[in-house]
Amino acid sequence: MNRIAPASADEFLGGLRNQRVLVTAGGSGIGFAIAATLSKLGARVVICDVSQTALDEARTAITPIHAMLADVSREDDVERMFAEVTSTLGGLDALINNAGIAGPTGSVDEITTDDWRRCIDICLTGQFLCTRLAVPLLKASGGGSIVNMSSAAGRHGYAYRTPYSAAKFGVIGFTQSLAKELGPHSIRVNAILPGIVEGPRIENVISNRAKQLGLSHEAMTERYLENVSLRRMVSPYDVASMVAFLLSNAGVNISGQSLGVDGNVETL
Repeated sequence: MNRIAPASADEFLGGLRNQRVLVTAGGSGIGFAIAATLSKLGARVVICDVSQTALDEARTAITPIHAMLADVSREDDVERMFAEVTSTLGGLDALINNAGIAGPTGSVDEITTDDWRRCIDICLTGQFLCTRLAVPLLKASGGGSIVNMSSAAGRHGYAYRTPYSAAKFGVIGFTQSLAKELGPHSIRVNAILPGIVEGPRIENVISNRAKQLGLSHEAMTERYLENVSLRRMVSPYDVASMVAFLLSNAGVNISGQSLGVDGNVETL
């Protein structure tokens, strides 16, 4: 494929109009921001979530969008979801594996096996279950893009958050392996590593860690931000912008990468 310089900014960041995109956990937070951004840029977006309330709110806020209830850690849910995606969109051009949970906070000897498995099942196995069904659709489309949500915790060890960090390290290995496997089919695979993202999830994480260390929420927040070079949190829409870039014409030759959108988290 021969590439020439784009004639305009629209062409440079174009290519999103009418792309058929599935965003997991798209009812709130980062997933909602991704769905809203891609829809605004002309993509045809389907979202899933485990919260019917979040789905109903997303349907109202993002027009047009198709929303369905599904848990990515459940194989039967994922199979039903992809049957609905195929029926609704007629195929797929991009999969955004965004679903994940914070997992437990505690020392390794305090974490239960059930909590460990739940975190791995949702954050890592869920990406596998979605990807294995998305790949035939992407191949049938002549190529496309997969974006897997990792984390700064997939680059740095994260004391007292071992299940989460292990899952997010796994996402990076999954991404790099898929990029090699699927590249010959013109399928690009990348990981995004958000850092401290504004919203309820990080507030809960900070509260749990503050309680464990006997600190105030404000003091714990300050301690977190001291480890970020830019000394600030990022917005879900910062992450959404990176997803849009990767799916656009500008990202056509980016694959196998782990891209931090985190203000440069130095350590966790």
